Amino acid sequence: MITSENLLLRLGQSDWPLVFDMRGDDEVAKTARLLPAARRIGQAQVLDAVANEPRDASIVVYCQKGGPRAEAAAALLRANGFHVESLQGGVTAWLAAGAPTVSSERIARIGAASRWVTRARPKIDRIACPWLIRRFVDPAAQFFYVDAGTVFDAAKLLGAEPFDIDGARFSHEGDACSFDTFVKAFDIEDQALARVATVVRGADTARLDLAPEAAGLLAMSLGLSAAIPRDEDMLARAMTLYDSLYAWARHATSERHNWPARG
Repeated sequence: MITSENLLLRLGQSDWPLVFDMRGDDEVAKTARLLPAARRIGQAQVLDAVANEPRDASIVVYCQKGGPRAEAAAALLRANGFHVESLQGGVTAWLAAGAPTVSSERIARIGAASRWVTRARPKIDRIACPWLIRRFVDPAAQFFYVDAGTVFDAAKLLGAEPFDIDGARFSHEGDACSFDTFVKAFDIEDQALARVATVVRGADTARLDLAPEAAGLLAMSLGLSAAIPRDEDMLARAMTLYDSLYAWARHATSERHNWPARG
C-alpha cells in the first residue's frame, strides 16, 4: 500500500504513476472527485488498461476507503507481473489529507479529449496548458501545433480539441489566460496549482506585477522558444520547467537563497 502523504510527494512530476479509480457509480456519485490524472475503470477492464504498459510501470489503484475493489485490482495486476500499490484509505483518506482532486463530473461532461491542437510557436500558455492536462487530467494526451489560420480545420481532421485561440471553448476569458480556463473547467482543487496559475497568468498576459516569479517564467519561455525550433521538442523540454515550478509552489515557496552562506 501507499499512503496519501507519500503519493502526494509525486504529484505534478514525471514519475506520477498510472492511477486507476476502481469505485462503482454509486460511490463516485457520493464523492464526485478523482485523484489527478486518474482513470475510472471496472474490474473487467484492468488488464486491458495496462496492455501496452511496460511491466515496470508504476501503478496505483484506489476505491472509496481502500476496500476489496482496489485490493482485487492490485492483486490481479501483480499476478500479471506489474508493480502496483493500492492507496491506503482510498479517496476518503486522500481528501482527508487535503490533497488535490479533479471533478469527475466535469471530466465526464466536458469529455477530456486525448488530442488537442493549438497555434504553432508556443511561448507560455500553449506549453503550460499541455503540462496541466498531462499531469492532472490525461497523462497520455497528445498535442499538435499548426498554423493559426488552420487550427479549427486541423482539429476536425485530427479529431482534436482546439485551445488557446479565439473561438475555442478553452481559451482566454477576460483577464484570465487559457491555463486558468482549464483549471476552472476541470474544477481542480489545489492551492499549489493556483499559485502556478498566477505565475503563468502574469507571464502570459504581460502583468509581471502579479507574481515575482512571472518575469522569470517569461524569460525562460522566450529563451526556450528561441533555442528550440520544433514546437514538439520545446514542449518535451519545458515539461521539466513546469514540473519544477509546481514543485516550488508545493514545497519550496518559503525557502530563500542568499550569499554568503551561513553555517
